[in-house]
Amino acid sequence: MASTSSEMEPLTSGASNRIIPILKTLRKCFIFILSLVLSLLLLLRPRRRVLPLPPLEEANPAPSRRWRRKMAWKLEEEDTARRRSLAEVVEMGFGLAGDGEIPCRCYSSLFYGRRGNALFSRSWLPLSGELRGILIIIHGLNEHSGRYSQFAKQLNSSNLGVYAMDWIGHGGSDGLHGYVPSLDYVVSDTEAFLEKIRSENPGVPCFLFGHSTGGAVVLKAASSPSVEDMLTGIVLTSPALRVKPAHPIVGAIAPIFSLVAPRFQFKGANKRGIPVTRDPEALLAKYSDPLVYTGPIRVRTGHEILRITAYLTRNFKSVTVPFFVLHGTEDKVTDPLASQDLYNQAPSVFKDIKLYEGFLHDLLFEPEREEVGRDIIDWMMKRLDDVNGSAAGLW
Repeated sequence: MASTSSEMEPLTSGASNRIIPILKTLRKCFIFILSLVLSLLLLLRPRRRVLPLPPLEEANPAPSRRWRRKMAWKLEEEDTARRRSLAEVVEMGFGLAGDGEIPCRCYSSLFYGRRGNALFSRSWLPLSGELRGILIIIHGLNEHSGRYSQFAKQLNSSNLGVYAMDWIGHGGSDGLHGYVPSLDYVVSDTEAFLEKIRSENPGVPCFLFGHSTGGAVVLKAASSPSVEDMLTGIVLTSPALRVKPAHPIVGAIAPIFSLVAPRFQFKGANKRGIPVTRDPEALLAKYSDPLVYTGPIRVRTGHEILRITAYLTRNFKSVTVPFFVLHGTEDKVTDPLASQDLYNQAPSVFKDIKLYEGFLHDLLFEPEREEVGRDIIDWMMKRLDDVNGSAAGLW
């Protein structure tokens, strides 16, 4: 140590030589006190209880969750297969049989949507003659495309072709019956279906038709400029616009519940058997149809309806697509006044509205369905004449 001190002396002052030993002593005291405190803390800390190991299935619950998901997926696939087999053989229409049958070429096939889901589709085409136009049907909530056969054949008699698609979770399409994870998926699938039909029928004018919530889907799809450019016009029957929950608290909790328990069935919203037509046979046919979902509405589905209708109501003034809206004044499902507001506020140059006094929700299944179908055909022809006249004026 003496040699070390002698080597340091030229590099330090006398004050440093006196302070350094003091600092070394303080450091030793600090280390001793710190060690003592840590020892006391170790002695005084609470002892941890040693719990017995849980059984193997509790220690690793992941396989159980995976098994439940697998079983749910299997049941959903089985239900989809059952509904698809029914969709393939179901009588394509209500009220037309025997001598009243309008001849046409009817087909069914699978179409794959934007997300790869297999969607069941149908087509009704005239036996002969050149197509004047095509109407693409987007059905309403809980029903399916096969219900529109009579209307499709009425259109065929005017040389109009008809295509229709079952939503996800509806009819013969993939998904849990009556469950719609997002209506934006339906909007996107509608756009893809329109593109497919146009590619198969180049140069033929195309119209979109939507009933009830399907009307909301069509209106939102047509709000896209790229989709509007592909359309000659849209037809909306009893569109779901400005839909409100049965109680304000339902609207408040719906966004939360739709995330936490999206498939939960809200029994308070079960409207099975609600009168949608004044024709008792048509009403019985609807609610006894195995492809029509009659259970309580699922939370996510209900929230999606509230969400899309709120969006559309805020954007009435941005609707520019040519449209024809039809509504029954005694509709108990959707609001005819909302259809009137759409007509009043939309800046579309080519637009029409017809309110049927005393009619209920399913206009194409009312006793006067032939009249309603004729009104739609007449509007489509008027629109086609307008387009052809405008095109002729360019030359």
